[in-house]
Amino acid sequence: MRQLHPAYRDDLSQDDLRELYAYPADRPLVRANMVSSLDGAATVDGRSAGLSSTADKIVFDVLRGLCDVVLVGAGTARAEGYRAPRPKPAYAVQRAGLGQRPAPVLALVSGRLDLDPASDLFTGAERTLVLTAAGSGAGARSRLAEVADVVVAGEERVDVSAAIDVLVERGLPRVLCEGGPHLLADVTRADRLDELCLTTAPYVAGGPGPRIAEGLEPPQGSEPASLDLVHLLEQESILLARYVRRELPVRPARP
Repeated sequence: MRQLHPAYRDDLSQDDLRELYAYPADRPLVRANMVSSLDGAATVDGRSAGLSSTADKIVFDVLRGLCDVVLVGAGTARAEGYRAPRPKPAYAVQRAGLGQRPAPVLALVSGRLDLDPASDLFTGAERTLVLTAAGSGAGARSRLAEVADVVVAGEERVDVSAAIDVLVERGLPRVLCEGGPHLLADVTRADRLDELCLTTAPYVAGGPGPRIAEGLEPPQGSEPASLDLVHLLEQESILLARYVRRELPVRPARP
């Protein structure tokens, strides 16, 4: 893997990648990691896996290794066959030095709580978080509370901004949002997207696949939020870009 921007660097090492994607030490940050085809599709046959690659998986693993919590929609977790994260020995020393848990926490966003308590979503090294709304029903919340920490954030719909505040309050300020497209739209709509890591796969996918932020309406009477390209990597025609919001809101870490 090589770096094309802001300077050319060849044969990037794992340590180089960790440095390039390091989270800030002084503030919470919500980073999204998404993949797209050249024509803008975020999935092929309903899954992002059809757009993935060796390069994408390398960066995916680095981002997982650096974050405190993986935020994902329940539908995406089911479709992509998610499991709760487990510790990776390669990151043990770094995570311990930063006061992080051995593995990231999995945080599932679900309005209906259509989740199987016996699934691998709830068998990780850290107890899974389920972020839901009051309208999900007390019975469903009680059922999942046996295997996860269930948090109500919002009334009829999950309040994504309030949910992210809960993560920070629980000592999980390095947030990695892995989607899917509807969750990324909600995070962006709530003005909580600080960073976007976007892999562009060199394919024209066609079909009805969603965009990476599906259902996000253009802002009325204002310019869309601007992000600056911080770095651009390449491997086998696959582009891996990291964009950072031009003016990051001041959100100090909560005690």
